[in-house]
Amino acid sequence: MHPELVSEQEYLDQAYTCLEGARERALQLTGMVEVGRGGTNQARSEREAIWEAVAARLAQLDMGDAALVFGRIDQGDDGNGGPGGRYYIGRVGVWDDGQEPVVVDWRAPVAEAFYRATGRMPMGLERRRHFVSRGRELLAIEDELFGDVERFLDEGRLRGEGALIAALETARTGRLGDIVGTIQTEQDLVIRAPLPGVLAVQGGPGTGKTVVALHRAAYLLYTNRFPLEGQGVLVVGPNRLFLAYIEQVLPSLGEAGAELATLSDMVAGASISDRHDVEEVSRLKGDLRMVRFLSRAVHTRQRPLRDDLRIGYGVRWLRITAEQSQRIVSEARRRFRTHNAARRFVEKEFFDVLAESARSDLDAEVVREDLQGKLPVRQALDWMWPVLSPAELLNDLFGSRALIRAADPSLTDDEVDAFHRERSADPEGIRWSASDAPLLDEVRSVLGARPGSGGLEAVRTYGHIVVDEVQDLSPMELRVLDRRSLNGSMTVVGDIAQATGAWAHEGWESILEHLPHKRPPQRHELTVGYRIPGPLMDLAARVLAEAVPDLKPPVSVRGDGEEPLFVEAAGDVAVEVARVVADESAAVEPGNVAVVVAASQVEEVEAALEAAGVVFGRPNRHGLDVSVTVVPVTLVKGLEVDAAVVVEPSRIVAEQALGLRALYVALTRATRRVAIVHAEPLPSALVD
Repeated sequence: MHPELVSEQEYLDQAYTCLEGARERALQLTGMVEVGRGGTNQARSEREAIWEAVAARLAQLDMGDAALVFGRIDQGDDGNGGPGGRYYIGRVGVWDDGQEPVVVDWRAPVAEAFYRATGRMPMGLERRRHFVSRGRELLAIEDELFGDVERFLDEGRLRGEGALIAALETARTGRLGDIVGTIQTEQDLVIRAPLPGVLAVQGGPGTGKTVVALHRAAYLLYTNRFPLEGQGVLVVGPNRLFLAYIEQVLPSLGEAGAELATLSDMVAGASISDRHDVEEVSRLKGDLRMVRFLSRAVHTRQRPLRDDLRIGYGVRWLRITAEQSQRIVSEARRRFRTHNAARRFVEKEFFDVLAESARSDLDAEVVREDLQGKLPVRQALDWMWPVLSPAELLNDLFGSRALIRAADPSLTDDEVDAFHRERSADPEGIRWSASDAPLLDEVRSVLGARPGSGGLEAVRTYGHIVVDEVQDLSPMELRVLDRRSLNGSMTVVGDIAQATGAWAHEGWESILEHLPHKRPPQRHELTVGYRIPGPLMDLAARVLAEAVPDLKPPVSVRGDGEEPLFVEAAGDVAVEVARVVADESAAVEPGNVAVVVAASQVEEVEAALEAAGVVFGRPNRHGLDVSVTVVPVTLVKGLEVDAAVVVEPSRIVAEQALGLRALYVALTRATRRVAIVHAEPLPSALVD
């Protein structure tokens, strides 16, 4: 036992006491404003503001089962003979009654050395101490000493390796946990990178790119509280299962203010499912050709009258010719950037022409008030310049092959058919596919807000955007993100080797060209794999060598571990899967198991598990809540589990357009064990 274990436990107990004191002081703030029956509106507003501040502070101070303190740094003297400092590093800053720091927030500048100091660059440290804890109980202490001898010994060694491995070997819970106590140097370089511009992070499986991106969001909110708290931070994930999986990370770091969303969630005012169109259609809808296609589709709804219009007004006839309506339409196109913004101008010009046609002193506003409800007038204006929502525009467009061809005459018959769908009588009630989301957003940018919407249809922008699995986003989807960026500040993370979508990118250049260019992008690569044991990474590397020969797999820090298990089914493969799942669940208990299958085998495998009495769950917005979950390979990206049972790799390869990449993703989800169950011949990359 470490000789200072007892004294450090006492210090941690003091830190928790101070934390409870901070919670009590926060609650006392609620009594600062009392509003009785006759209280003023100002008093009520002040009370609500205090309650919001207290709620935010209490959420920040709520540790749950997570450890408050995870390390200590001892600094040498200041170079002028003065004493050095000793700082305990933790999730949030905690002070005693005298306002002396008891725990320093991990994002504070003084804490940087805890993550970055090495033997060659000690950053003023004499000692770095790592705590291994379970809740409030201190289990073990690891010390690193910095000096001439230790500098040589430290070279090439992971900092706090024991604490890191202990964290990695903890059973998965179905939710992503933070790594705030075990951040490594290359990860910290990403987390603390400057705010401005686009930061692109390439990271293979197990390198921690997702959790690093989330820690970066928490760090930026801490160091740039103004202006980010007002501008907002957005975290974008590939699907709702993924969002459920990561949703606890930022609150555990004391930041609950960031917004989590899928790309479809960002397109307000439309009902969008998680379902994507078939790959060929998804690829077509993600192509930049859609920018011109949709712009022309709006343009075709800006039309002069086909015939002159004559309408009775008292004893006179008022007229507007087709030629005059053409002039109005042309002028509106020239003056206004968005379609709906020009409607009032078109109406004004329309009624001005009608009033002038009487060759008298008719007031155009009076004419407008008298005639705007008349059916012929409404029909004429809606023909010339209709007010449209994105759903209305796309419903009309996709409901007519003629309109589709008018928007892009170069489309093939198959492409026209891919777009065409029955026109709905209720456009706002349409359930759009996820592939339609970027089209709806593009149309919104062309149409603009409808008159009288009061800002409800304005696009929400953010001071910083974090995007995970960016390698699967199409150019049109990347434009959605670009429009949400207030000042070009983004963190985008991904792995080119795991690009499996309809718009899988072969390199970062084709991603970055569609994102903000206000500053040159920063590029980082995470090269060390912390999650996946060496034997499992070696197996996945064989698949990677065939899938993307130019990419190198991460270097695993966990050289030992269980060898992958290959099980060839003599009979029904689903029955064999049920047996293997039961064995793997027992081997990793109380950890979790993901059964990764091709989409076509989901029902078959679920039926076999039910017949065998294996309790299992399905991936949903609540995450991997059951210890065994059947996950289609299309949804498994970004998740981590204790054990993975990969079913029929050949079928996964055959059903996915980038099948070997999908198999690579499936094989790199587990932190402890992988079992491969098959009846069909294995892909060559898995044959020893």
